[in-house]
Amino acid sequence: MLYQALTAVFCILSALSTLAAAQTASNASLLDPSLYKNVNVTRGLVYHYYYSPPSQVGRPTLLLLHGFPSTSYDWRHQVAFFQDEGYGLVVPDMLGYGGTAKPVDPEFYKSSLISRDMVDLLDAENVNEAIVIGHDWGAKIVGRLANYFPERFSAFAFLSVGYFAPAVLERSFAELNNITQQVFGYENFGYWGFFSAEGADDIIESHLDSFFNITFPADKILSITDFAPLGALQAWLEANRSTAAGSYVTPEERSLQIDAMRDEGMTAALCWYEILTSTIERDDNQGIPQENLTIKKPVFFGAALEDYVAVAASQIASILQVSENTTTIQQYDSGHWVMLEAKDQVNSDLLSWIENL
Repeated sequence: MLYQALTAVFCILSALSTLAAAQTASNASLLDPSLYKNVNVTRGLVYHYYYSPPSQVGRPTLLLLHGFPSTSYDWRHQVAFFQDEGYGLVVPDMLGYGGTAKPVDPEFYKSSLISRDMVDLLDAENVNEAIVIGHDWGAKIVGRLANYFPERFSAFAFLSVGYFAPAVLERSFAELNNITQQVFGYENFGYWGFFSAEGADDIIESHLDSFFNITFPADKILSITDFAPLGALQAWLEANRSTAAGSYVTPEERSLQIDAMRDEGMTAALCWYEILTSTIERDDNQGIPQENLTIKKPVFFGAALEDYVAVAASQIASILQVSENTTTIQQYDSGHWVMLEAKDQVNSDLLSWIENL
């Protein structure tokens, strides 16, 4: 009887220990809600952002910019890592996402305006100079910050998506797809058309599980067959097809992100694409000072070798073409979500790069 009782107690304690460990791991993946702030930027929009000041003397502040279809939560692994290293962090929900304003007029999403918003956030925290790191469309804004406000940043880092040259958008959406069809064998910007079309928000919101899994897929080849080409993604969603999500996203993280998409809707976030398939972004780029079209400060590019939309070779070429200073290029056996899938290596490489600036 005593043996059985002790065995039962041991099993209970073991289960509680496992539960506590799981809860600790779960909590570690979240950003501390008490460290979020709201600020009105100069054009009157509210931005929601995570802020942690440097905890070590001499450590700079990092500005981390996410892309589609996400929030500041994309940076959970980098926030935990760099906060422990003593760095300051400003991590906004970009316009159209999370707790930040969600205007549905694409004119609000001009890169020049969003770049000014980012500087307003730095001003709110009295950060005179930062290092900016971006992924996906966050990387596009990194490039525009180099174009419009180079004096506010000591270095620029791009993940997966490289420098989005204004000259690229001198071509129409149809021309871009014809070129990529000839070069890659598929239109790797084809999905922009669906994201820009009326009703795309409703289709995505009606098939969020299907959308999440094809956006964060374990099988990255699906980007070539069922995501990027013209009409492919819409057909995938309307058929409510599914696939396994990448293991770099835990079931809890997946649930949190799908719930956020459901609660916030997709209408505002899709404006990031409407400005690209119209003339809005093309016209906006006319205001970039010619002398700032090249980046004169250190650049880091983290290339995702299994990203078949932002193809690594073309992204590396775009970075090298515009960088006048030291350019550090690291390559990862990863798909598009490199800061999630290769988080430890990315964090280590970014830290080494920053420490050697």
